[in-house]
Amino acid sequence: MLTSCNFFDWTGANMKYTTTQRRDLILQEVLDKTYVKVNELSEEIGVSEATIRRDLKTLADSNQIKLVYGGAEHLRVSDYSFRAKSRRNLECKKIVGKLAADLIADDEQIFIDSGTTCFQMASYLRTKRSLTAIVNSARLVMELPNLPGLNIIMLGGRYRPDRMDTIGPLATSTLDQLRGYTAIVGADGLSMDFGLTASDMESAFLFRQAVINASSTWLLVDHTKFLTPSLFKIVSWEAVSRVVTDKLPSPQWVEFLSSRNIEIVHPQEPRDDSGNADDDHDLKGQE
Repeated sequence: MLTSCNFFDWTGANMKYTTTQRRDLILQEVLDKTYVKVNELSEEIGVSEATIRRDLKTLADSNQIKLVYGGAEHLRVSDYSFRAKSRRNLECKKIVGKLAADLIADDEQIFIDSGTTCFQMASYLRTKRSLTAIVNSARLVMELPNLPGLNIIMLGGRYRPDRMDTIGPLATSTLDQLRGYTAIVGADGLSMDFGLTASDMESAFLFRQAVINASSTWLLVDHTKFLTPSLFKIVSWEAVSRVVTDKLPSPQWVEFLSSRNIEIVHPQEPRDDSGNADDDHDLKGQE
């Protein structure tokens, strides 16, 4: 099922979706479950199986999924495209992005990685002044608002059209000439033993270099990243000073991070009349 931070939820057949919303839901399910069935999607969304089949064909024609007997599955590639990844836990990522942007002061120097969670921070920077942003993502450059005094340093390197970012030796050689910035990075997975991980080796290497040269490092992740690691290590936990996430991690993770003096930033929990914290988190974030 979709997580609590998703903008849409499965509330039964009485919910009406636009065609775009319906296909977004289907794509999210494919990404989350790997394989989906036509009859199950029809029941959950509340439309006919014929409609679901048309939606699946449209998504397959645009190379977002693969049709299989009785349903669909995600494309068997080493990594999802930026567009596909950006749909996963979108509202959670927006929460993380706003929390992180609120922590950035005027005149700061920041490295922003090219991942989908850090991307969500860009639109919330519109109130900042005189920022210096080091980026390897053309998509991120276009998303950054026209801020007073904004200085963008774009890393060169090999360009990946599906992600609109740059990687490789030319990008890392530029980073080698830079110091004194805050590295703001995401991760595809987390491990207490292994550290921050990525599903893409070249991105992991570039972000590792960004962290090594930074004065401090913030990790931006939604809550699902605490569940499992990915293949390629970015850095160990010793390099991280702050974790920004959409809700408080498990007690085991809180103890682990606290023991390493890593600050955890998450939305504050609302209080009931008795002064106790409610079960649900206040998704407005820390102000």
